[in-house]
Amino acid sequence: MDQEKFDKGLETRKAVLGDEYVEKSLGKATDFTMAFQEYVTTYCWNDCWNREGLDRKTRSIINLSMLSALNRPNEFKVHCRGAVNNGVTKDEMREIFLQIGTYCGVPAALEAFKIAQEVFDEMGV
Repeated sequence: MDQEKFDKGLETRKAVLGDEYVEKSLGKATDFTMAFQEYVTTYCWNDCWNREGLDRKTRSIINLSMLSALNRPNEFKVHCRGAVNNGVTKDEMREIFLQIGTYCGVPAALEAFKIAQEVFDEMGV
């Protein structure tokens, strides 16, 4: 493992998802799953999220769209929180979810609104 890339990815991961969530994920890692935590932190959070081509807010918008289309509610919830941390507003999320309804279907949009409301309530947004 490249420690420098891991550390940079960890910094980004915590900035987007929050220290508590990331520390909990890492703390629950076992000998079996730690390799995946290292992979996600290095590859996703450093090699992808730290690229210069898009800002974090844009990456969050893209993630919300893709995770909704793929019907990944657990990751959607995590990235909904990250989107708030990256400056995506409730009004912007509403528009994203309406767009999801058009291209991914009403059930996908309904789930997006439901999960986002839970996150807003938890975060006091």
